[in-house]
Amino acid sequence: MDNPVRAVILRPMDTDIIIVGGGLNGPALALAAAQAGFAVTIIDSLPIDQRKQPDFDGRSYALALSSKHLLKGIDVWGAVADHAQPMLEIKVTDGVAGKGASPWMLHFDHAEIEEGPMGFMVEDRHLRRAFLDAMAAAPLITQMSEETVISQDITPSTAQVTLASGKTVTGSVLIGSDGRRSGTAERAGIKRTGWGYGQTAVVCAVAHEKPNGGIAHQFFMPAGPLAILPLTENRSSIVWSETDARATELAAMNDADFLDALRPAFGSFLGQISLTGARFNYPLGLTLANSFIADRMALIGDAAHGMHPIAGQGLNAGLRDVAALVEVLSDARARGEDIGGPQVLQRYQQWRRFDTATLALATDTFNRLFSNDNPVLRGLRDIGMGVVNGMPGLRRSFIREAAGLSGDLPKLMQG
Repeated sequence: MDNPVRAVILRPMDTDIIIVGGGLNGPALALAAAQAGFAVTIIDSLPIDQRKQPDFDGRSYALALSSKHLLKGIDVWGAVADHAQPMLEIKVTDGVAGKGASPWMLHFDHAEIEEGPMGFMVEDRHLRRAFLDAMAAAPLITQMSEETVISQDITPSTAQVTLASGKTVTGSVLIGSDGRRSGTAERAGIKRTGWGYGQTAVVCAVAHEKPNGGIAHQFFMPAGPLAILPLTENRSSIVWSETDARATELAAMNDADFLDALRPAFGSFLGQISLTGARFNYPLGLTLANSFIADRMALIGDAAHGMHPIAGQGLNAGLRDVAALVEVLSDARARGEDIGGPQVLQRYQQWRRFDTATLALATDTFNRLFSNDNPVLRGLRDIGMGVVNGMPGLRRSFIREAAGLSGDLPKLMQG
């Protein structure tokens, strides 16, 4: 036969959307997509019980007001609202440990915008449990825990993953939500751009004598920023960016010695402090996927963009990915399009890639500008903060940015 007819094997679909990675962005996407009517399968290598442990992850998150809108829209906010501390003010100062803050500062007050608090501090242990419980109650979501993806196969009509257990899952589109070292991205041939900062974030929670007033403090020191972020019940979350070597020393200290090291940087404005819970170290760096999409595949969250926590926008950027992607997929389905088609996924990339790259590079620039003790740079940045603080219109735009209310907001984040 000169022109043999090739048989096309159509694989049966197990699900509409396959999500690899069950951290925070993956579950948020699963819940938002299921609410939009998509069948979702979410795969994670860890047991659910382990991810629910209170000491699984010591971080807390500054959820922007727009992120709260998303969590409310997917029926998760009610489970964390009692554990959420409103952020009413943000104070940004420059200084050296033991010498006090510079007189120049930025002061953002939520009263300057009409929408409410700029955001809310929520601990990982509460947010993660709320996501897992909500997914367990969602009939359109299938959770596959203790499963690892070892390969992915893309055809013109399907995306299929093979698990270490031998199982396969086939869907219309594959989503990588598997962190900065995303295997999903790597298997798709997507390269990354990035670098380390030689910094490590030391993360813990402290109790203090005086109420925090819902005020978040960002104190810039030569080795890196110290964030003191308000939690409920007279507690604060500490994100202390130090050199890798110093962070290693801090990690080796007992609690009493660690507190002695922290106090000069922390100061006495909240009275006596004590540790509540464990300490965690997280290496810091910048990593950007060179593309957010490939054939029948898209990346969200840290798999797409990992940035310095200096502005507290990492999770907020991931949740914006979630809201944008669900909107793109829902609109495509309404038009009768293939949700894994290249034009559909390209719309997602066009919406999110420039914004996240700009944000990542901005955090990189701020970190480099402030993480030093150069007297010339110190003078320039202090004057700059004073100028911004003295201009109400500019200050208000920064407040709206911090609240996640600027830019092209997806519908789920509009409240």
